[in-house]
Amino acid sequence: MLKQIKGLHHVTSLARDANENNAFFTRTLGLRRIKKTVNFDAPDVYHLYYADETGTPGTVMTYFPFPNAARGRPGAGEVGTTAFAVPPGALPFWEERLAAHGATGLARAELFGEKRLSFAGPDGDGFALVETYDDARAPWTGNGVGEDVAIRGFHSVSMRLADDGATAELLRFMNHEEVDSAGAVRRFAIAGADNGAGIVDIETLPSAGHARQGAGSVHHVAFAVEDRGRQLEVRKALMETGYQVTPVIDRDYFFAIYFRTPGGVLFEVSTNEPGFDRDEDTAHLGEALKLPRQHEHLRPFLEQHLEPIRD
Repeated sequence: MLKQIKGLHHVTSLARDANENNAFFTRTLGLRRIKKTVNFDAPDVYHLYYADETGTPGTVMTYFPFPNAARGRPGAGEVGTTAFAVPPGALPFWEERLAAHGATGLARAELFGEKRLSFAGPDGDGFALVETYDDARAPWTGNGVGEDVAIRGFHSVSMRLADDGATAELLRFMNHEEVDSAGAVRRFAIAGADNGAGIVDIETLPSAGHARQGAGSVHHVAFAVEDRGRQLEVRKALMETGYQVTPVIDRDYFFAIYFRTPGGVLFEVSTNEPGFDRDEDTAHLGEALKLPRQHEHLRPFLEQHLEPIRD
């Protein structure tokens, strides 16, 4: 069992419009934009990061906004819902706020004894807010959402799979244990997850068609490890188990490895180091356009090409 894995690190999704995406996460959900950079593999596309004050692992939602991207098709083989933790009693506030901001798909429910509010993002992204007790994580309140209702970070991700068997075994290997089930949903969790974001749900949909990625789709889910030494231990163990794992890739704010799960979802294992303040003071995170070293020579072009973000 890979006890080096401590919970979710970040979730990365696709969007079609950078400004619409930025407004939704900062002005509607009240998160902080902590980094404005570019896609390493497509530097003419932004990579935007939203989180708590400092980008603590387990709070970080990131996006590649490809201009005018076609909307994804929901189905099996993807993360269907990304859930955020909020304090008990916060859902009425959020239901009213989301409705006022034009969010669609609002629906109240209860799952595993937890009250939740589902809603859609600007591109049809599947989200939920879950009332969570004893979550001591400090929220970001700089965008006008009070501390008593603000998002604390991730609660969970929920994968939609045609078959859950092999992925369930992988999650057990990755330090998760099955803690509950309800109908077609099985819940896996890391006991006492260090960063408060230790839950992965699997919804089994054997007759569902295969998902097609596009705007509103989750691109990958990243799990946190403390440092590069532990990451290398995880990589070695995964490869010995038969997974095809990438070499370590320097993503400036963390080091990453990637592999495809049996159910089709792309997993990443990311280090908590060096963090998002390596090139910006904490007070000014997300303000300036930051470029990877290999793309710095493109700055004059990118500053002309990329649509300015309206804060």
